[in-house]
This record gives sequence, structure tokens and C-alpha cells, in this order.
Amino acid sequence: MKSYLLSLICLMFLITSCASKKFKNVSYLEKSETTTLKSEPTLNIFQPKNKKYTNNKVLVFVHGGNWNSGDKKTYNFFGRNFAKKGITTVVVGYTLSPEVDYDGMTKQVAKAINWTKNNIKNYNGNANEIFLTGHSAGGHLIALATVNPKYNVPNNTVKGIILNDAAGLDMYSYLKQIPPTTESDYLATWTNNPEEWKKASPIYYLDNNDPKFMVYLGTKTYQSIKNGTASFLTALEPFQGQIETILLHKKHVPMMTQYIFPWSNRYDEIIDFMNKK
Repeated sequence: MKSYLLSLICLMFLITSCASKKFKNVSYLEKSETTTLKSEPTLNIFQPKNKKYTNNKVLVFVHGGNWNSGDKKTYNFFGRNFAKKGITTVVVGYTLSPEVDYDGMTKQVAKAINWTKNNIKNYNGNANEIFLTGHSAGGHLIALATVNPKYNVPNNTVKGIILNDAAGLDMYSYLKQIPPTTESDYLATWTNNPEEWKKASPIYYLDNNDPKFMVYLGTKTYQSIKNGTASFLTALEPFQGQIETILLHKKHVPMMTQYIFPWSNRYDEIIDFMNKK
């Protein structure tokens, strides 16, 4: 059985890799912004090879990992599978805690979004059709970078945001109940200042200028994610009405690993959302 599954995954890899062109470790920060970092964060771009795909819609993906782990190279399958379906896909890497805090990560993600706006035409992407998605901590970072004006992502840069079991949407409420410690580098990520926790929470910046949201939530995910998502949807409703929310009978990690399989319904659901905006 294991041998069969491995062969199947290898076959899927060959099919999807042949359908896309990968541009690896593309810089998106200015050199002056990387001098204090141990290594420069970069992004990978997956461009559809099929010549019928031109001026494509663009999907920017930011990975999770509790803000202190994760690597963009793990998610090649995500970029390849979307590119096979005609979407130019950008998979963003960013500096993790404890080297930087949430603010440093969000600044980098905002820079990656703006870089995409300015350069994606070179990869057959339509700069006016940019969408964002992120899992877990990645969902927090794309939301905060977009809804908080501090991070300088201009209005109308992003057409839509797809949150996948997003963590940290209301860190203020969470950390008031469970203050940060050195565990999981939370003191380094969030500090011990409640005002900083509020600044870190996308829920407090929502308004009529925000892109349209779509939300995935696992019914077996962490309770903190369920609570934060419920509060976020309630806060967003006055501005966007009923949000398209898809509940899946999955735990937190499978909410991401389901994308390994190119036949997952998630691909069609997300592309349908992108086509409607």
C-alpha cells in the first residue's frame, strides 16, 4: 500500500511539474532590508506552461507553522497544482520567530504582495487579478498585511482573500486569556504588551475597503482557531454581509495537506471564488 501511494504521488509530481514552470528563490526585498537578517526571504513562482494561459489570475500563498516554523519549499505541490489549472501562483517565504516578531513578518508579506503587483506580468500574471491565501499563521499574516493600512498595501491591490483555518485573527483576546511565554517563541513573536497584541490582530482593522473574504474552517481544528474565526466573521459581516464559509470535517494540518491531491475540490472552489470577483 505504501509503495502504491508513493508511486501515485511521484506520478502526480511528474504530471503537475510538466504543466508549470518554476522560478525559484526570487528576491522581493530591497538589499538594504536584508542586511540584519541571517538569510534573505524569497518567493517561488509557478507559471502555467500551456500557451493558452496568458494574463492569468494570480494567487499568492503564505504558509503556516505557528510563526516560528515552516518553509516555502514544502509547498511546491500547491504552486504546481494551481499553475496546472491556469493560475500563476506565488509561494512566499518569510523570516520566522524568534529572529523577527509578527510585525517583521507582516512587513515582509506586505512587501511580497506589492512586489507581485509590480512584477507578476513578467510571469504571465494579471496584476489586476491578485488573490491571497494562507494557512494557519499564513492566514493571519495575509489578513493583517492587507487590512491594516500601516503595511502599505494599497486599496484595490488585492481582489480577494481565502483564509484556510487561519490562526491569530484575534490574538488580543487569545493572549489575554493565555499570556505568551517562551513556549513556541510566543514572547518573541507577540511581546508581553497587550497593546501590541491588539495591533497584531486583523479583526480590529476591518472596514469597507477590504477585499472580499472566503473562509475555510476545520470542524476538528483547534478551539482557538474556531473562536477567532467566529469573532472575525461576526466583525466582518457589517462590511461584507454573509461570508462564503466552507466547513470541512478535518483537523488543522489536513486542512493544508489535502491540497497535495490535484483533484481536491478546494481547487475548483477557490478558482470559482476568483472568477466571481
